[in-house]
Amino acid sequence: MTAAADQQSAPRAPSPRARLARLRAAHPRVARGVRRGGHVLAAALVVGALLLPNTTDALRPSRFTRIPAEAIIGAVVLLGLPRRPRIVVAALYGAGLGALTVLNLLDMGFTEYLGRRFNLVLDWGLLDDARAYVEDSMGGTAATAATVGAVVLVLLLILVTALATVRLSNLLDRHRSRATRGALIAGTVWITCTALGLQLAGVPVASDRAAGALRAQARSVVNTLRDEAAFAREARADTFGATPPDQLLRGLRGKDVVFAFIESYGRTAVEDPRVAPAVTPVLDARTDALEKAGYRARSGWLTSATFGGSSWLGHSTALSGLWVDNQQRYRTVTAGDHLTLTKAFRRTGAWDTVGIMPGVQKGWPEAEWYGLDKVYDAFHLGYRGPKFSWSTMPDQYALEAFERLEHGRERDRPLMSEIILTSSHQPWAPIPELVDWEDLGDGSVFDAVQRAGRTSADVIADSTESRREYGRSIVYSVTSLTQWLERYGTDDTVLVFLGDHQPIARVSGPRASRDVPVSIVAKDPEVLERIDGWHWTEGLRPAQDAPVWRMSAFRDRFLTAYGSTPHPRRD
Repeated sequence: MTAAADQQSAPRAPSPRARLARLRAAHPRVARGVRRGGHVLAAALVVGALLLPNTTDALRPSRFTRIPAEAIIGAVVLLGLPRRPRIVVAALYGAGLGALTVLNLLDMGFTEYLGRRFNLVLDWGLLDDARAYVEDSMGGTAATAATVGAVVLVLLLILVTALATVRLSNLLDRHRSRATRGALIAGTVWITCTALGLQLAGVPVASDRAAGALRAQARSVVNTLRDEAAFAREARADTFGATPPDQLLRGLRGKDVVFAFIESYGRTAVEDPRVAPAVTPVLDARTDALEKAGYRARSGWLTSATFGGSSWLGHSTALSGLWVDNQQRYRTVTAGDHLTLTKAFRRTGAWDTVGIMPGVQKGWPEAEWYGLDKVYDAFHLGYRGPKFSWSTMPDQYALEAFERLEHGRERDRPLMSEIILTSSHQPWAPIPELVDWEDLGDGSVFDAVQRAGRTSADVIADSTESRREYGRSIVYSVTSLTQWLERYGTDDTVLVFLGDHQPIARVSGPRASRDVPVSIVAKDPEVLERIDGWHWTEGLRPAQDAPVWRMSAFRDRFLTAYGSTPHPRRD
């Protein structure tokens, strides 16, 4: 017998499908239970996805005891299709439902951290920022693992919901008569519940949650696209756009002016009973210390254009006088020539202008739009110490470097500076400690401080600890800045400092305002007399009922108070 004949006579191994059939035949009860369990799980997944809310506050059992209209309509459509189109439609329906679930989860995450929903048009770039944040806070390995894990989970979710919907469509087809009667009964019940407004545990029994989410996403996309053209027209108009240089900032000539933004310095730090007890005594103590050094302060509130992150939106809103609340607006305004408050100083020709940007770690073309002659980023401040999570260096060091490189130098003209302080950036661990200013050196003194500090993992998932460490970080940043002024300020120094936005919603709370403190500090009494009409609070701590302005109003009010004459430039 030949080898070929031997192979032909040898029994073939059964296929996987045949083996599965044998198992079902051998264990019919188990097979029936597994099959029914699969049907239940598929139905639970599809119905759960249809009813899933887009905020964590709404994740309650009562939300999942409703009748989704989309399930009834989907069943009716699938029952009316032949086999092949039915499977295709079911797969597309399930994949779309999986994608909608991803958007709902993104809404939850954005609401938890940024206090707003995910924008389908604008926010994809922020996912890369989130990856960079995880890398800076927890290391490259954790960032890579999180990125890969997220992508795999998204693909699995879409695939599993598609397979679950196909499975249910096959079940409907096998029991077409009963499925048709069930769909008719469910539709009748849904219409009745809608007409009567029936509720269960305070939630309407009839639901069109998925359809409502799709409508909301569609409206958001349309509004975003419309906003681009409208904002471009708004940005081209400028109240001070045509003001001659000699009519700008006449009330500050000869002054060294510093605009400092403190990361995440919001109303929560000053008024939230879970945070404020650690912060307000320091604000009062620093007010007293500055008064002993000859300085006086006035403080109020600004409503930021952003919340919980995207600090650059707060910076650009405060300095441009435009409401820059998304990345599209930011790109539009920075690509134009709308006058920023900092650029107004350069336009006069009476000031040198400089930026201290320890958080900038790549090319930053916006420097020209801000009107900065020179920018010191994270790599040009001479720092040789450790990073503190996201923050590349402690605020105290950045301020000392500013003094060494620019503020303390002899110069022919006064200096206007924009300084971005980063030590109060989440996750607030580890937090730097103040050291003797004489010991700062190249920053290596912070090696031991960083090693002794807490890790991000100790804080990032615990709201109570996050609030505590957030308060400590604000204390550190405010103390560093005011000690710098006390140590290096002169009779002609004017310090304007403010928060860029509130801390993330997990710290500030889901219903927190967007307000941030703003203070102006000076020795020259005329500087503060010019803003008497603002009715701001004396000292560094704004009163609860102090005036609240939109952050976009600050530029024009500041320019007007300090001797600038409006000469509008029209669109």
